[in-house]
Amino acid sequence: MAIAMVAILMAITHVARASARDVPANFVRVKGGTFKNTTSNYYGTGVVVSDFYIGKYDVTQKEWLDVMDSNPSKFKGDNLPVEMVSWYDSIEYCNKRSIKEGLRPYYNIDKAKQDPNNQPDPRFGYLDHARWKVTINPGANGYRLPTEAEWEYAAGGGQSSQSYTYSGSDDIDDVAWYWRNSGDEDLSGAWSWPAIEQNHDQPKPVGSKKPNELGLYDMSGNVREWCWDWSGDLQAHVTDPQGSSSGYGRVWKGGGWMGADFSAASAFRGSLAANGAGPDQGFRVVLNRR
Repeated sequence: MAIAMVAILMAITHVARASARDVPANFVRVKGGTFKNTTSNYYGTGVVVSDFYIGKYDVTQKEWLDVMDSNPSKFKGDNLPVEMVSWYDSIEYCNKRSIKEGLRPYYNIDKAKQDPNNQPDPRFGYLDHARWKVTINPGANGYRLPTEAEWEYAAGGGQSSQSYTYSGSDDIDDVAWYWRNSGDEDLSGAWSWPAIEQNHDQPKPVGSKKPNELGLYDMSGNVREWCWDWSGDLQAHVTDPQGSSSGYGRVWKGGGWMGADFSAASAFRGSLAANGAGPDQGFRVVLNRR
């Protein structure tokens, strides 16, 4: 009997250790709770986020190449964030990386069916001509995009928040690559695309600015980051909100190297058609709590 109990305890210990090993070293465990960052859109709304793991950095071009075998980025470099990726590209990466690492894919992707929740843009009609039907496997252990709430919770410092405007500081230059500081010289004055082009602005290697309270880099600036949610009204008094049930744009957060100051604030909400991409559009991935 005693021998059997020891064997069971050893098996339990082995499983616990194996689960810990499942999480890559460059992921940070985020302790859940309510929003402490007073600048957050979710502060005081009764929204609760559960524990999860999130990548310390944006997905790099090396990580992308290891899984996808080709690199869509305009500006090339192993340690640069991957860019020119659509929301569809990002969820395909999540599933392919999950399969490669023996994890259960989080997304069901049906390219033959059009998603009825993918609505036409009221100004321009359908900009997304793919409109794949994508659903989730909530219990899967594979890689996925953060929800908007998870992203904003992590960017805002989680339970360690100091209520900074940007992710990790109130001084944008401490933590973000954005239009003023991403080129040959620091720019001043009003945002100007010709000035950005002439200054050779471009994305920078991940992790080359200060981290935030949780040790996460580049959540403000460098590349805009896709989230799971349709852009729409924010929910309140719920745990782990998933965003609007339909829409015409998927949420991006954090601003990018060509973006204005305000778009790098953790609370800023942007959106883009799911098939949209650009040289400042990337993402980071998360894993459910193990």
